[in-house]
Amino acid sequence: MHVTSSPPGRSPGRSISRRRALQAGLAGAAGIPLGAGLAGCGSGTSISSDPDELVLWYWNRSIAPSLLEKAAQEIPGTTRRLRADVIGGAFDNKLRTGFAAQAYIPDITAVNSNAALYFPSEDQFVDLDDYGAADYRDDYYEWKWNLGRTPSGRFLFFPMDTGPTGFFYRADLFAQAGLPSEPDDVSAAVRTWDEWIELGRQLRETSDVALMGNAVMVFNQYVNASPERYFDSDDQPLFEKPGSAIRTAWDTAVKAIQAGVTRNLQVENEQNAAWNSGKLGGHIEGAWWMKVATDTTPDLAGLWRIAQQPGLPGNSGGSFLAVPKTSKDPAAALAFARWLTLPENQAQSYNEVQLFPSAPGAFTSGMADSGGFFGDQDPLAFFSTAAENVPTTFISTYEKQIESFRDQLRVVESAGKDPDQAWDEAVAAVNKILKKRGVI
Repeated sequence: MHVTSSPPGRSPGRSISRRRALQAGLAGAAGIPLGAGLAGCGSGTSISSDPDELVLWYWNRSIAPSLLEKAAQEIPGTTRRLRADVIGGAFDNKLRTGFAAQAYIPDITAVNSNAALYFPSEDQFVDLDDYGAADYRDDYYEWKWNLGRTPSGRFLFFPMDTGPTGFFYRADLFAQAGLPSEPDDVSAAVRTWDEWIELGRQLRETSDVALMGNAVMVFNQYVNASPERYFDSDDQPLFEKPGSAIRTAWDTAVKAIQAGVTRNLQVENEQNAAWNSGKLGGHIEGAWWMKVATDTTPDLAGLWRIAQQPGLPGNSGGSFLAVPKTSKDPAAALAFARWLTLPENQAQSYNEVQLFPSAPGAFTSGMADSGGFFGDQDPLAFFSTAAENVPTTFISTYEKQIESFRDQLRVVESAGKDPDQAWDEAVAAVNKILKKRGVI
């Protein structure tokens, strides 16, 4: 969980058409019972020389400290102990450097929502299906589980937290502008993106309040909620096809600019100030943004509400656990992943570090509410429903090459560049990179 107004990472889905069928079944309480005899997969590349100690790499606030402390005594269901190393800075670069050198590799690692970054390096990880991961599938959201499978069909990334999205808004500002202000009424008024833009236009004309900080946010959240993204499951680009989701997301963001729905706030501190001053009255983001709202706008307690966003809810953020092939004990590593994400432990993780669950059972396992920050609305009930409706989609490892779309959209908003010219230049820039990498 990152307490900023930027997402902790995109977590787009994967197409289930290329999934291998998994057997359903429920797991035992703490995962796979293990003994020391199951070890022996390590090859001298582990960070720790202690044969009973598994090393975990994670970043701050990605796992609840109290659960790490318990696993440090003994990983439940195993004979192993956990050593948890917080890795700061460029987490992915450090992990990939270890793979390249085949040295200093953890036994278990957290992986952010950019799991597709590791698809080309999938041979560096254990296929968790080989150790019985399929037995746990039914306990997690299907779309989140599917994110853990590579295009070749290997299940590498075990689900931790998620980021189902919703439309956060200032109910007081909506009411003052004569607009619907109750969550059900707002949800009914913004069923489509065109309706959302029209409501934002009225809000801006009536009170000079914008709905969204900038156009890239609109673009991103449209994409995050779409079953189609930039590439198909064979890594072939979709964005130039007629009626593509990316072109529609682009056109929607341009409409938002032209209607005054966005405020051209490109810096995080500017956005925080605008929420507090009332110049910005809304935001579409993942459930983790509840913590951001409480931290950055404490004086607005009781004024925020959450409505359904246009169309389907999306997913923004969320992370995984993965087991490198050099792990001393992959079965024990999977047992840790399973235990850490049991419903009661996910509830504890939410209460401790605001990690939104990947297991629906967590919602009946003692998760704490927001303490009235969202008035009498129950945000946990809202986002638990949203999480059930997130579409499965596909993310390609090549999505990291598409930043030109966002760069050009910023120029459209901040400098008035012609949107069609900006689109053409974005497409040309992305295609140049893809050709260089042999994708097209």
